Parts: sequence; C-alpha cells; structure tokens
Amino acid sequence: MIRLALLLSALTAPVLAETHEVRMYSRSDAGPMPYEPSFLRIEPGDSVRFLPTQPGHNAATIDGMLPEGAEPFRSRINEDVTVTLSVPGFYGIKCSPHFAMGMVMVIEVGEGAARDLPDDLPPRARQRFEAILEAAAP
Repeated sequence: MIRLALLLSALTAPVLAETHEVRMYSRSDAGPMPYEPSFLRIEPGDSVRFLPTQPGHNAATIDGMLPEGAEPFRSRINEDVTVTLSVPGFYGIKCSPHFAMGMVMVIEVGEGAARDLPDDLPPRARQRFEAILEAAAP
C-alpha cells in the first residue's frame, strides 16, 4: 500500500522547470562573438542562465523581439545572470557591446512563436539571426 501511495504521489507531482545554460564567448569553434547555444526552445517557466565564459559580454533583450507582456532584461557586463521566461513567444537576445558584430541568439518559449525580424537590425546581427532561424527550422 505504501508503494502505491509513493507511486501515485510521484505521478501527480508538478513538473519542475528546467534551467538551461548559455555561454558567452569572444571566439569559439562557432566563430567570433557567439552565444552557445545560439538557439534554445524552452517551456514557459524555464530559466536561462547566461555565463560570461570569456570577459566583456552581457545578455539583453532586443526591442521589437520580445513577446507582448514579457519583461525586458539586461545583465551587466561579465555578470552571471539567470532569467525565468514565462511568456510564450520569440525572444531576441544580444550582447550590448557586440550587437553590431552579430552577437545574438534566439530563445523560443513554447510552441509556434512568430519569428519576424525587425527592420532596424545591424547587418551582421540580421545575418546571424537568419542563419540561426534557418538551422532551427523544423
């Protein structure tokens, strides 16, 4: 009887949110100024921990690439920061000092997020976003 009770409690326990790690580099095997990974698909309520693996980087949301109702964020340079993303949608993330050099990534929270890119992206950022989205296409 005790085993049955334990099994039932395990089956009805809430699903725990995950924490995903993203590393920030000046250079890696992926090339210059990458986030690794450059694309994450996560569930609402999951967290993302940004790790400044090499110095001089941060993580910040991009205006126009944030779901309606989501809170923007911006870490300090060289700050290890964790953010919880609860609003489903498409999040464009940049390294503020290296945005023009194409240091960007995508986080898709939930399924079926719109993937429209704003018109005013720096050319290298747009190019990297297009490559990330093409590689992530189902």
